[in-house]
Amino acid sequence: MAMANAFSSSSFTALRSKPSDSSLSPPLSYYSPPSKPMRYFLVTPRFNSSPKKTVKMCASVDGVDSVGSMSLKSEQENDYVPMPIVLIDQDSDPDATIVQVSFGDRLGALVDTMKALKDLGLDVLKGTVSTENSVTQTKFFITRLSTGRKVEDPDLLERIRLTIINNLLKYHPESSERLAMGEAFGIKPPEKKVDVDIATHIHVKEDGPRRSLLYIETADRPGLLLEMIKIMADVNVNVESAEIDTEGLVAKDTFHVNYRGAALNSSLSQVLVNCLRYYLRRPETDEDSY
Repeated sequence: MAMANAFSSSSFTALRSKPSDSSLSPPLSYYSPPSKPMRYFLVTPRFNSSPKKTVKMCASVDGVDSVGSMSLKSEQENDYVPMPIVLIDQDSDPDATIVQVSFGDRLGALVDTMKALKDLGLDVLKGTVSTENSVTQTKFFITRLSTGRKVEDPDLLERIRLTIINNLLKYHPESSERLAMGEAFGIKPPEKKVDVDIATHIHVKEDGPRRSLLYIETADRPGLLLEMIKIMADVNVNVESAEIDTEGLVAKDTFHVNYRGAALNSSLSQVLVNCLRYYLRRPETDEDSY
């Protein structure tokens, strides 16, 4: 995605973490018989979309590459596609919805994503970019432009999630093989698909006298958030806030829920879990059949 050094209507802060020693290449030692002179050759570097570019000088004896295994390892690292993660956090900030995006070290300031969010009627208050363990994490603090308040509408939250994933597919097409949306919209569908029966896990835990904590993990697909909210509404469970986490092919969502201002009892919790599990494991089932 496009890079920029300044933003007209939003503040953007870059944070750097201290590089670890593991990022340094270990020293190499070579043995050369006295009768055969040592010669050097330059290996043409392979570049991906990461800004880091490395040129390696390798040694050989009579033209034999003595570090072939290291070159192969480097090529494998260049071909590796990191895990794309989109996280929507409703709890950490009382006044704004936090959207966090990471895709290894391949993302920058995401100016195009900011523009796409503004096209949804959102205001990006500020943004931060931090690097931890070679993973660049970009955060946006957003509110609704019309009200100045955080986003609470489930339909708009799902549109935010799909907009960011669509931008990932557009500007980093290699991400399509790690995203469920890559099946329909990417250049390369995922090689391994998630078995929805195996991937679906649902738990309800106590979170004080007035609300419960609902955790749902399942195979990702478009419209998933709206489907889950509708199922909860059908059993009269109210959603107070949510954390929407998309990790590659899997959705890991956490909801703070209540029933008429109180925590869910064991019977209602079981009904909710059964409804969600039945529907999520059988997405082709008629939604009125449960």
